[in-house]
Amino acid sequence: MPAAQPTAQPSPISWFVRSTQVLAWLLVGVSLGLSLWIVVPAPTRLLLPLGVGAPEVSPWLAGLSAIAAVAVWLSHRWARGVAIRDAFGHRLRTRISAGVALGLCAIALVVSLLPLVQVKGTSAAIAAEMQAVLGSDYLAPIPPSLRGQLRPKPFRLWDVFAGIAPVATPLSLRRGVVFATPAGVPLRLNVYRPSAAGPYPTLVVIYGGAWQGGSPDSHETFSRYIAAQGYAVVAIDYRHAPQYPFPAQLEDVRAALTYLKTHGVELGVDLSRLALMGRSAGAQLAAIVAYEQPPILPIRAVINYYGPVNLTTGYDNPPIPDPIDTRAVLRAFLGGTPDQEPSLYRRASPINYVRPGLPPTLLVYAGRDHVVEAKYGNQLYRQLQTAGNRAVWLEIPWSEHAFDILFNGVGNQVALYYTERFLAWALYANPV
Repeated sequence: MPAAQPTAQPSPISWFVRSTQVLAWLLVGVSLGLSLWIVVPAPTRLLLPLGVGAPEVSPWLAGLSAIAAVAVWLSHRWARGVAIRDAFGHRLRTRISAGVALGLCAIALVVSLLPLVQVKGTSAAIAAEMQAVLGSDYLAPIPPSLRGQLRPKPFRLWDVFAGIAPVATPLSLRRGVVFATPAGVPLRLNVYRPSAAGPYPTLVVIYGGAWQGGSPDSHETFSRYIAAQGYAVVAIDYRHAPQYPFPAQLEDVRAALTYLKTHGVELGVDLSRLALMGRSAGAQLAAIVAYEQPPILPIRAVINYYGPVNLTTGYDNPPIPDPIDTRAVLRAFLGGTPDQEPSLYRRASPINYVRPGLPPTLLVYAGRDHVVEAKYGNQLYRQLQTAGNRAVWLEIPWSEHAFDILFNGVGNQVALYYTERFLAWALYANPV
């Protein structure tokens, strides 16, 4: 009987090369898996952060794809001089696997570059829109000291990695100021402003969260950034659905403005130069309060970040996919369906408040929004213009809902560049 042949044991070099190949494939999988969320819509609320974040961190993903490609190339090069075998002793064909891996890296890299290649054209279109609506020299009346504090470019690649540096202005922060206690619920506001004595042009910010969550602390990086430019930023609270259905939220926003009317001096706000800004659900509330009659305070401008516009249409035609279950959110907010509560749906839809003589409005929407589709924001934009109002349309084609939660992201850099200019025009340059 012939003696059994001893099984060759892999050398340490072979194990090292095999380990680098596994690591390279892991990098390929991660880079491709994350990059695909730039073009694949998130089907559930759990996956929505990937759909929101991937386009905004696309330069990071491009770098990861390049690193993965280098890892594949190096592991393949090292493997050429080493016999890599499987569990049965068969030599593996590393050239084919390396080719597949490099192809996947190329796909990930191309996808991750999609937002970046759109930045220049998107910015040019928005710049033309701003000049067409506000005037070709709309920045001229803005004080030079403020103009020098604005971002010099719509997008800077380095800021994605290093962060957006705010103006070095000492700030004063008053947090948790109670402005109302409806139904025994204490509602609070935060005030961010330069520490020097005011008053300052004021931006009232209303957070989003499907009317069911959030706080005045939301997007605090933005609030501090704007305050450092010479504004008082007042971030306000409101009661949440379903425990407190509409119009409780609207009443709370009105209560906040009434509080500012009587306590503006002590807070350092300039009530003659006041703008409202809201995100998502907060934008819906901001638009209604700014457009309804009679106003509690004179509103100089409205900044609408991806706010719902027509809640009846939104219920009847939810996005596909629908990661937050839009109909369930609206039922919780309004206490029923459009058939059950038609008057509440009409009352809660900003598009029904459009009339001549409204304050200028900046509408900021995401082209890939699967929570509040951009087409609805565009309907409000066109109706505002038809009624003779100034309205500026700013669409970020690669972004998803709530894209600006990543302050350094590609989409938010573009949006921030034009938002701060619109705000400066409205509160510093635009005559009453």
